[in-house]
Amino acid sequence: EKFKKMRVNVDVLTLTATPIPRTLQLALSGARDLSTIETPPRHRLAPRTYISRLSKKVVGDAIRREMDRGGQVFFVHNRVQSLPAMERFLQTAVPEARLLVAHGQMKAGALEVVMEKFISREADVLLCTAIVESGLDIPTVNTILISRADTFGMAQLYQLRGRVGRDRFQSYAFLLVPGTETLTREARERLQALEELSELGAGFKLAARDLEIRGAGHLLGHRQSGRIGQVGFEMYCRLLEEVLQEARGGSVEYDEPEVIAPVAGSVPPDWVPAQAERLEIYRRAAAAASPDELKELDRELADRFGPLPVRARRLLQLGELRLACRRCGVKTFRMKGKQVFLETFPGDYELSAAFLATSGIVFTGTHSFELSIKGSWDEDFDHIMELLETFGACAVAGDEGGAEEAAPASPLAASLPGGKGPK
Repeated sequence: EKFKKMRVNVDVLTLTATPIPRTLQLALSGARDLSTIETPPRHRLAPRTYISRLSKKVVGDAIRREMDRGGQVFFVHNRVQSLPAMERFLQTAVPEARLLVAHGQMKAGALEVVMEKFISREADVLLCTAIVESGLDIPTVNTILISRADTFGMAQLYQLRGRVGRDRFQSYAFLLVPGTETLTREARERLQALEELSELGAGFKLAARDLEIRGAGHLLGHRQSGRIGQVGFEMYCRLLEEVLQEARGGSVEYDEPEVIAPVAGSVPPDWVPAQAERLEIYRRAAAAASPDELKELDRELADRFGPLPVRARRLLQLGELRLACRRCGVKTFRMKGKQVFLETFPGDYELSAAFLATSGIVFTGTHSFELSIKGSWDEDFDHIMELLETFGACAVAGDEGGAEEAAPASPLAASLPGGKGPK
């Protein structure tokens, strides 16, 4: 951003192994160009990553295994104040290991002496803070143990893991935690992602996972992460795409129906107390792509929280109505009083006898009609769904061969004599 302030037309190339969520989202949304380098150096092996509870046995076995094959070890403990206590712990766990300590609060000369000794292989283990995170390339170090790995960010852990395996030998990374039951949900997801994505060049995939966990942040501000989960990743990307297209002078069109009904669906807090679970239910109901998904959600909610209250039932019914309108090509569904007004997207329809026999239908335009109802949501819902199902069967599939024919001026009324529907 500082470069852009210095000169308006400057081109900026950013090189990163693990882009922060905001940078990655800018690339994925098209606001920035993106290219990836996926070819690793020859003979390089992917590190093996393990999540373990901190204990003398785990630490001792890992260090001895590396010493037995003539290698060296990084032990990262990112608390300068408790480094002496951790040094005593390591001396007890592996008495035979030669140990050096390095951290960022040491004087430059003393730190340089320690690193020269370690590179010269005068020690087996370097107990250090996260100062080894970047810029080090020591091929003899092929095991790293990270204390309290749950307190590190995903990019930090990826960089630390990248300090080992710089040669053709198999490398190991141990993410040490006090206990999995004490971890937060986000910390557990970060560690699991690192354990699962351990292949070479996994930085981009990890960054994408970090984007899902932390959110995209402020694209025009300073925050590097955000709360994308509160609106849903799909909705966020849709809103971002609309803004970008408008900035470029274009527009984004979605064939999404507008449903206006006299009832509202919700998840009562006294039925599902946890806010995160309520938000997840809303997200799943809005993202459902088929009635089967809504039925599965219905069964799951009843099994977890008991019988669905009226408001929750209506939330799923509105989702089912939205899906039916989408399948039928309905642009607007508006229910008011004892009338339902429907407007369709342009298209060809061959209205069936079953549809035309429906009582209470009045065609009001080339792409719209009204339906008379009783005025009660509970009584009218099934009738409306049957009507939409019948109407959806009237849609004409696109011409699959031969010359195209001109579209009729009145798609809905094309199959009716005189272009007008019955009243």
